[in-house]
Amino acid sequence: MSKRTRTRFANVWDALAETPEEAANLTLRSDLMDEIELIVKAQGWTQAEAAKRCGVSQPRMNDLLRGRIARFSLDALVNIAAALGRKVKVSLEDAA
Repeated sequence: MSKRTRTRFANVWDALAETPEEAANLTLRSDLMDEIELIVKAQGWTQAEAAKRCGVSQPRMNDLLRGRIARFSLDALVNIAAALGRKVKVSLEDAA
């Protein structure tokens, strides 16, 4: 009987991504999507209203609010955040 080893990951993206670079990109996109969703919910906007304020279509806003991360680049998410009057800041840390 073979013994299984368990690997622990800092987050789900580290487990799913093929490279550390891809994991970092997915983590940042996920964080931005979460923050944008929090803003939309805090304002009580419908998807249509949020889409209009963000300069995207309602189906695109639906994709964002449903977490369809593959459909958004970092550039697109930064642009959406800017349309909401937010400034995106990035900081670098030592890799764990």
